[in-house]
Amino acid sequence: MRHFSTARLTMFTVLSIALTYLVTAESCNKAQLDQLKPSTSTDTVATAAPITGKEYILVPDAAGHLVVDGSIYKGGDVISLKGNFAAVVFNNLRGSAGSPIIVRNATGTVTTIGSPTWNGGSWATALSFSDCHYVKVGGQSSKSNFVVSGSTQSSRQAYFNVALAKHSDNFEVSNITIQNGGTGLWAKTEVVAGDLTTQYPNSYMENLLIHDVSITGTFNEAMYIGHTATYWDMTTNTPYYGSPSGFVSGQQYAQPIKWRNVKIYNNTVSGSGADGIQTSAIDGLEVYGNEVTNWATKHGSADAGGILIGGRTTNTNVHDNYVHDGWGELCQFYGSGENGATHIIKNNLFRDNQLDGVSLRGTNNAVVQILNNTIARIGGVGIRINGYLGMTAPQIVNSNAIIQPRTTGGTIYPNAYIYLENGGTVTEGTGGYANVKLPTVDSALVDINNYYMPLAGSPLLTIGYKK
Repeated sequence: MRHFSTARLTMFTVLSIALTYLVTAESCNKAQLDQLKPSTSTDTVATAAPITGKEYILVPDAAGHLVVDGSIYKGGDVISLKGNFAAVVFNNLRGSAGSPIIVRNATGTVTTIGSPTWNGGSWATALSFSDCHYVKVGGQSSKSNFVVSGSTQSSRQAYFNVALAKHSDNFEVSNITIQNGGTGLWAKTEVVAGDLTTQYPNSYMENLLIHDVSITGTFNEAMYIGHTATYWDMTTNTPYYGSPSGFVSGQQYAQPIKWRNVKIYNNTVSGSGADGIQTSAIDGLEVYGNEVTNWATKHGSADAGGILIGGRTTNTNVHDNYVHDGWGELCQFYGSGENGATHIIKNNLFRDNQLDGVSLRGTNNAVVQILNNTIARIGGVGIRINGYLGMTAPQIVNSNAIIQPRTTGGTIYPNAYIYLENGGTVTEGTGGYANVKLPTVDSALVDINNYYMPLAGSPLLTIGYKK
């Protein structure tokens, strides 16, 4: 689990200040509401849902801003954004189950949001949602219809492209292009002293779908989903990652609330300075069908996961992803085994990076089933199992193809394929479930230009990733 530097903490402080400023700013005025009409359109974002309300077409003010008081909208309404916006803020949108509020581009137009020239100060988020529920946001027909472009300036690490804050949940984010800026897509609720609803286990954020989103060139994480702090020190307003035995006497601590039921699928992520898809504090997580490439461009060892399943996650399933050509570790796992949680990493193609392949360092004796993956041309070891945080139960590793580890140099000893440390243990499959470990790609007899699919005579005909 990553620890935050002072710079990263400052980034969250800036977001809080910016959101506070925006919430108190004037809501959209008459000039910005240039058309109100009953909806006759059948267009929706992502999954089909009937439009039962009205369509509102909103435009930016003279400075490019739009602040929306969501209390005037109801489930089934459509908010169509028309024009080029520097920043858009939604507060208190309230759709309902089966009748969400839809936020999209106006028909026949491309909506752009964000400020590439932002270099500090207010309006530090391009598109933000605060205390919003049952909302769908994205382009009507494709991700090219709805574009969020963040800062490209020296202070960009403090800029957020899309943020879901203050209990915002029951969201579907799809058909969006996100580029540059600091953090691409950020979704969590901060702990607030005196507000028990922000403290686990008093409430949850429910239901988040993120799909068909393209994120490129962010300075920080492309996706930051769920709170990474194990505890929050409300006295000093800083994260705490240790056990309760290390609490400072007289200071107040709480755990951030979790997401429940999150699916992240069919997204493309490239060129992030830190982690590609980072998740934490989620009960029920599925990550599948994503392509992640060229992550961790800043080469920071604490922010180096292509796909990161973070602390306080339970019941996770990572499958059918393609993670390749990056600096950091291809897949990192820090999840929890509490309450008999299950974890699966299955049928992924992980290839070509500078550090380890799949790295496990979970808690509460988490058990991960690592099945039918191809892990190829890794700079370090293929699978690293570390029991340091209490994950000492045997990990289940079956039917994987581990090909050409230690490409950065050194003798390929047997533990270069599966490396155990600090009490980590493994149960490997046998017979038809045995892992295949090969020192070179040539010996695997696979088509490297076709997702490492096995060629005739390959030892991987029933082993490893299959597209």
